[in-house]
Amino acid sequence: MVFNTGAALLDAIVLAVVSKEPEGTYGYKITQDVRRVIDLSESTLYPVLRRLLKEECLEVYDMECAGRNRRYYKVTSRGWAQLQLYESEWRQYSEKVTGLFEGKFDRKIDGKGTVEYE
Repeated sequence: MVFNTGAALLDAIVLAVVSKEPEGTYGYKITQDVRRVIDLSESTLYPVLRRLLKEECLEVYDMECAGRNRRYYKVTSRGWAQLQLYESEWRQYSEKVTGLFEGKFDRKIDGKGTVEYE
């Protein structure tokens, strides 16, 4: 993809992926699910998970799987609120950009030479 994926968008994508599993999900599966949308390495994912944990948007717990502990991540109430904000902001942003691409906004130049869109 030619567009950069900033921290806020990564946070939103990871929260959206984790939110799909009511009991939480583990790092490798998160990476695989995120890769369906954007190219992401595990070395990029884990700092995002740590940031979301620090911001109390995710909680973590360990569960045994095939004789080993697997770390699971689950969205907190704060994380759900943040996800709703991200989703609302994304919808507004994407509608505006799509509108520009589709020519739905007319350009207008005000008396100061500033371009505005209606």
